[in-house]
Amino acid sequence: MTDTIAATVAPGAAGDDVGEARSLTQDAWRSLKKNKMFWISVALIGVFVLMAIWPSLFTSKDPGFGDINNVRATPSAEHWFGTDTQGYDIYARTIYGARASIIVGILASLTTLLLGGVLGVLAGFYGGWLDALLSRITDIFYAIPLILGGILFMASFPNGANSNYFVVVGKVVLVLTVFGWPTIARLMRSSVLQVKPNEYVLAARALGASPWRIIRSHILPNALAPAIVVATINLGVFIVVEATLSFLGIGLTPPAISWGVAISDALNAIRTYPHILLFPSLFLSLAVLAFILLGDAVRDAFDPKSR
Repeated sequence: MTDTIAATVAPGAAGDDVGEARSLTQDAWRSLKKNKMFWISVALIGVFVLMAIWPSLFTSKDPGFGDINNVRATPSAEHWFGTDTQGYDIYARTIYGARASIIVGILASLTTLLLGGVLGVLAGFYGGWLDALLSRITDIFYAIPLILGGILFMASFPNGANSNYFVVVGKVVLVLTVFGWPTIARLMRSSVLQVKPNEYVLAARALGASPWRIIRSHILPNALAPAIVVATINLGVFIVVEATLSFLGIGLTPPAISWGVAISDALNAIRTYPHILLFPSLFLSLAVLAFILLGDAVRDAFDPKSR
C-alpha cells in the first residue's frame, strides 16, 4: 500500500500540482511579460532614452545652428519638421530636447523615491514622536502644489545668462524633489504600517534582529512595490512640470534645449506656423504617455486583486 502511494506521488505529480513557489516580484514579472501595453511603453521609453544618450544617432544636424535666411520653413526633405522662428532645425532640437527632459524626469523620480522612502520608513517603523514630527512636516510640504512651489522657487532663484547646463538642470531637479517627496513618504509610511504587524517581522524582533536588519530584510522588500509604482507614474508628471516651468521661462533656459523651451519659443508663431509647436508637443505627449502606461502596467502587476 505504501509502495503504491509512493509510486503515485514520486514521478513529480506533486510538483506539477503545487507548482514552484514564487515571490511577489517574480509573479509580477510573469504578469508583465503578458501585458502588451507594458512592452509598448518599454519600446517608447527605450527610444526616448536612446535619443537622450545618443542623439547623433537620429540626426546629424547641429541643434544650435540657426539659419536666419531660412526661418519658419515648413517640413521638407531637408528639414523634416521645418525650422523655427530663429532658423533652428526643429527635428534636431526635438531630438536633443529629449536629453534634458528625460534627465530631469529620471533624477527627480529617483531623488523623491529616496527621500520620501527614507522618511516614510522611519515614520512608519519607529512611530511615536518621530512619526508625529515627520507626518506634520510632510503635511506642510504636501499642502504646497508642485507647480506653484516650482514657480515660487525658480522665480526666487532665476538662472543667469551664463549659468552652467548642469546647474540649470540641477535646480529643476531640486525643486521637483523638494515639493514632490511628500506623496512617496505618505505612501511608504502606510505600506510600512501594513507590513510591520506581520508574523515574520515579529519573529525577527523576537530573535533579536536589529532595526536596520528588520527594515532591510523584511520591511523594504514587502513595502517598496507601491512606492516604485507611484514613482514610475510621477516620472511622466515631472517631465510635464519641467516643460511647464520652461514654458514660463523660469525652468530650463537657453542655451539648454528641452521640449518645454521649444514649446515656449513656438508661441509667437503658433497661428501662422503651427508645425513649430506641433512636433515638440507631440514628443512630449508621447514620452509622458509612455511612462504613465508603464506605471499602470507595473501597478496592475503588483496588485494581486487585478489578477
